[in-house]
Order: sequence, then structure tokens, then C-alpha cells
Amino acid sequence: MRAIHPAADDALTPIGAKLRSARTAQGMSLSQVAATTGLSKGFLSRVERDETSPSVATLVQLCQVLSLPVGALFTEPDVQLVAFAKAPRINLGGVRADERLMSPRGEQRVQVLRSELEPDAHGGSGFYTINCDVEVLHVIAGSVMVRFADRTVTVDAGAALTFPGREPHTWNVTGGAAAIVLWVIVPAPWSGSA
Repeated sequence: MRAIHPAADDALTPIGAKLRSARTAQGMSLSQVAATTGLSKGFLSRVERDETSPSVATLVQLCQVLSLPVGALFTEPDVQLVAFAKAPRINLGGVRADERLMSPRGEQRVQVLRSELEPDAHGGSGFYTINCDVEVLHVIAGSVMVRFADRTVTVDAGAALTFPGREPHTWNVTGGAAAIVLWVIVPAPWSGSA
């Protein structure tokens, strides 16, 4: 009895966007890739738009030029959804703050926290630091005052404040109303797994 092989799917595997992303991340133009590979700009452009499929040899050559593992073109991205209702509550020391970890546990590149703050919420009476390179406070609703050793900055709804993560600071809600904020911390100071 002969083995029956599954029929090939007519749909192309979309790899063009990944190739374009790798090229632009390295600051390479289509002309530069064309000159390096000996392929035409028109052909490369069609490959990036998924209008044609390169041969295996051409694909390997493109990936070598772009320092991209061939397998990376065919792997599914690690996409994780964190719903607010299921996001783990955490406590970073804020008083009268409902803080939730919105980025996945174990994510080390970035950490996103959503805080729902009561009208008199604050980050504590003393300054604190977070072991990260950059901290971003984005105020969705309300108003938050961030105090540094040498100045105070008020961040109103719709605005964002970016500062070095190791800069001593504290914060408090102002204006007598509750606030909702997002904290984006890069890289994540802890994995959230403990």
C-alpha cells in the first residue's frame, strides 16, 4: 500500500513583512540588499509584499544577508493577551492603589502596570527607585504629581512622563478625583513569577 501524502496548501506563508522588518531594523535599503545578493530590487520588493515566493536557495541567501535565521520566518510570534479582570494584583508600595500586572508573568523586556488610584493615593512618603533603565507614567484619567529631589511634575490625563528608572521619586494623586495610570518599565525589574 502506498502512503498518501497530504496536498500542499495553495496559500503562501507570509514572510515578506518579517524580511522587510529585518532589513529596515538594520538600516538597509532594498538597493543595498539587491547589490549584496545580486537580486533585483523589483524581485525583492515583490518578496517583501508576499507577491512572489523565493526559492529555498534565495531565501537562505536573503536570511544570511539580513542575519536572520531561516526558521524565524516560519515561527508564530509569542502573542499573549492579559485581560484586566484576570490580571494579577500586585503591590509596589502604593497606598490606596489597585495595581495590576498587565504584561505577562515572566516577560523580562518590559513591564506594564495599570493602577486605579483613589483620590488620596500616593507612592509613599519617601522617595523610591526602581531597578530599570526607563520608567514611563501615562495618565489615562485624573491627575498625578510626580516629585523628584529637585522638582515636581504634574501629569494630567492624556499626558505621559518619561524618566530614568533609577531616579529617586514618589507620586500622589492630585485634584481630588481618582486616577487611572499605566506604568511602563523597561526592562522589567522583576519577572512577576514570585
